[in-house]
Amino acid sequence: MIAFAALLERLAFTPSRNTKIALLKNYFAETPDPDRGFALAAMAGALSFSAAKPAMLRALAMERTDPELFALSYDYVGDLAETVALIWRDGVVRPNSVTPGLAEVVAALEATPKADLPGLVAGWLDVSDSSSRYAILKLMTGSLRVGASARLAKTALAELGGITPDEIEEVWHGLEAPYGPLFAWLSGRAARPESGEAPVFRPPMLAQSLEGVDLAEFDPTDWRAEWKWDGIRVQLVRTPGGERVYTRTAEDIGQAFPDVLESLGDLGSHVVLDGELLVMQGDEPASFADLQQRLNRKSPGKAMLRDLPAGVRLYDILFEDGEDLRGLPFDVRRKRLEGWFARLTPPRMTLSELIPFENFSELAALREAARSEGIEGLMLKRADSLYVPGRPRGPWWKWKREPLTVDAVLMYAQRGHGKRSSFYSDYTFGLWRDGVDGRELVPIGKAYSGFTDEELTFLDRWVRTHTTGRFGPVREVEQGLVLEIAFDAAQYSKRHKSGVALRFPRVSRIRTDKPAGEADELAEFVRAFLSGG
Repeated sequence: MIAFAALLERLAFTPSRNTKIALLKNYFAETPDPDRGFALAAMAGALSFSAAKPAMLRALAMERTDPELFALSYDYVGDLAETVALIWRDGVVRPNSVTPGLAEVVAALEATPKADLPGLVAGWLDVSDSSSRYAILKLMTGSLRVGASARLAKTALAELGGITPDEIEEVWHGLEAPYGPLFAWLSGRAARPESGEAPVFRPPMLAQSLEGVDLAEFDPTDWRAEWKWDGIRVQLVRTPGGERVYTRTAEDIGQAFPDVLESLGDLGSHVVLDGELLVMQGDEPASFADLQQRLNRKSPGKAMLRDLPAGVRLYDILFEDGEDLRGLPFDVRRKRLEGWFARLTPPRMTLSELIPFENFSELAALREAARSEGIEGLMLKRADSLYVPGRPRGPWWKWKREPLTVDAVLMYAQRGHGKRSSFYSDYTFGLWRDGVDGRELVPIGKAYSGFTDEELTFLDRWVRTHTTGRFGPVREVEQGLVLEIAFDAAQYSKRHKSGVALRFPRVSRIRTDKPAGEADELAEFVRAFLSGG
C-alpha cells in the first residue's frame, strides 16, 4: 500500500501527461503481482466494494474529532478521502503493526461483513501514515481523481510492453483483476490473451474538428456526409459469449439500457456495430434531455422504459459473422451494413442517412438548418477511409453547428475535484424573470469548463470575496458578475426550476464590461431558442 500511496501522491501533483505515464510505467514495472493488477483495476474503475460507503467513512472520522471541525475541514479540503486522511487521530497502535498491502486491503474489503467493516478500516487507518490512509480511502470510495484515467494507465502499460494502447483495449474486457495474463503478455512470459468468444470492446474511430480546415481543398466526390446526431456514441457487440452496449470510452452501459441490450440477441453469431444511442419516439430521435434521464439511471423502471424508449442509429459495421471489416474502405463497409440491416431488420435500430450533396456550400446550408431538428451538425467521411482506432487527422471530420450564447449572472459556485479541489470552479448561472416579489434570477444551468487558468483564478477570487451565503459546499454569491455562456442547444426540462436545460454549457468569456442587471431575460431566451417547442 505504501508504494501505491506514493504513486497516487505523485500523480496528483504532476501536471505533465508524459511524466504521469512515466510514473505509471515505473510502478507497473517494479511492483509485483497481484498488487500492480489491483492498482490498475483501481485506476480503471474496475473495483467496487458495496459495503464501503462515504457515510461510513464520515462517521468514523467524526468519532475521532469534533463534528464541526470535521465539517469545516471537509469544506476547506473539498475531498472526503483527503479530509479523513489528514484529520485522523492515531489510535492505540499495537507493537510491530504495519500498513496493510494493496492486495490484502482488496481481499479484506471483499470478504468482511458490513458490520465488521468500520473496525477493520479504523485499524488500517491507525497503523498508516496520512499518505497511506489517503490511498486506502481512495481505493474504497472508487474515485481516485489523481489525473490518471484508465486510458492513461493502458498507455503506460503499452509502453512497458512495446505495443499500442489499442491492442490492450482489444483484450481488456476479456480479463479480470488482478490481470495476471495481461502482465505476463506484456513482460514476454506468455502469448497475448485470447478473448475467444467474449464480447470485447473495439477502440472506436473518432473525427477531428473541421475548424480551420479549408473545404475548397476537398473534392466533394471523395466524401460522404451524414448527420451528427445529438446522443452518445455506442458500440453494440454480439458474440457467442454474450451481448454488450459500450460507450466510446469502453464503459458497459447495458444494464442502464436493457431495451437495447435485449435487442442484440437476434443479431447473428458475431457482429460489432458503431452507432448513436438516442431516445426514439417512433422513428424520430427525441432531445438529449430525454436521453439524459436514461443516462442518469442505472436500472430504469417500467415507466421510463415505456415513456423514453432507447434506440441506436447505426453508422458503421466493424465485424459481421466474425469477419473483421475495419480494414475495408468506408463505402464497402456501408454496403455491408446496409445489406446486413436489410436481412435482419433489427429492432430498435435505424440506419444513419447518407446525405446527397454536390458541393460543400449546399452542405453548409443544411448544417445550419438542422438546428431546429436537434441535430449537432454533420460528419464528413472519406469514401476510402479505413476504420482506424483513435482520432487520425484527415479521414473523418466533424462539422458542428456554431455554438449559441447567452449572457447569464453567476449565482452559485462550488469547488471542483482533483487538481481543482482548492478552486471554486463549478458555476451555476441564471437569467432574469419577473417573480412574485419583483425581478429575480432563476438558474438555467451549470458550467465547469471553457475558461483559462487565469480566468479560473479571477473567478475563484471573485467568489471568495463576494460570497453572501453558504449551503454545505455551495457558495451563494452577489448578483454582480455576468458570464457569457456558450451552449449547443436548449430544451424544455421539467427537472429544472427555470423549465429549460442547456446542452454542453461552458464559459465563453467573463463580461466584466456588462452590469448584472443587463443580463438576458428568461422570457427572451425562451422566445429566441425554444420557440416552437
